[in-house]
Amino acid sequence: MPNLVGFAIPVAIIVLWFLSGIRIVNEYEQGVVLRLGRFAGLRTAGLKWIVPFIDRMIIIDMRITAEQVPPQDVITRDNVSMKVNAVIYFRVMQADRAFLQVTDFLFATSQFAQTTLRSVLGQVDLDDLLSQRDKINRQLQDIIDRHTEPWGVKVTAVEVKQVDLPDEMRRAMAKQAEAERERRSKIIAAEGEFQAAEKLGQAADVIARSPGALQLRYLQTLVEISAEKNSTIVFPLPIDLVKPFLDAASAAARALPK
Repeated sequence: MPNLVGFAIPVAIIVLWFLSGIRIVNEYEQGVVLRLGRFAGLRTAGLKWIVPFIDRMIIIDMRITAEQVPPQDVITRDNVSMKVNAVIYFRVMQADRAFLQVTDFLFATSQFAQTTLRSVLGQVDLDDLLSQRDKINRQLQDIIDRHTEPWGVKVTAVEVKQVDLPDEMRRAMAKQAEAERERRSKIIAAEGEFQAAEKLGQAADVIARSPGALQLRYLQTLVEISAEKNSTIVFPLPIDLVKPFLDAASAAARALPK
């Protein structure tokens, strides 16, 4: 019996030692193994075993991470002060480099995104920032991605979320937008007047070439007036009908002695 107990204790210790080295790596993770402080390889998804008390495994999440960039004080190229925040999307492509090349890749990526945001937006005008948001996002992504590539981190997207302008700048932009709308309204009205005048000139040319068209227009006008059920009807008298009488009156006036 003492022999059995003496045999069971070492076996239990060995079993516990073996079980303490079992690790589970999820599908979206990779494990970086360090053996006595030196890099000893990567472990992918599944049930893995490392040498207890000798190996150490650090789990790295390989999924896309969305990191909020805090609001930054930015002065644009045209000297407009504002606060701008953004969100950056990135993922680890090489777990060993993300762990060995930088102390904390999440913190480092966030800090570099902040400095890059201030630097890039300080080189653009306010109008470009508001109208060319996609171009600026791509520029931010390219710069940050080039810097984080040695860390094994891939930046997939950068989006400028919100631009907080000063109150006086908002009021100035509102006045500018109102003036622009008024200008467009006047231009449209002037174009309408020009087209109407052009059409009236064409109609006058047609009537001048075809006197009968004027008579038809008179008849159409009478129909429109009668449809309104007015008590007074103004009858348009063609000048051709009274022209002989006007000519006769003019001739008689010239025949009178002075």
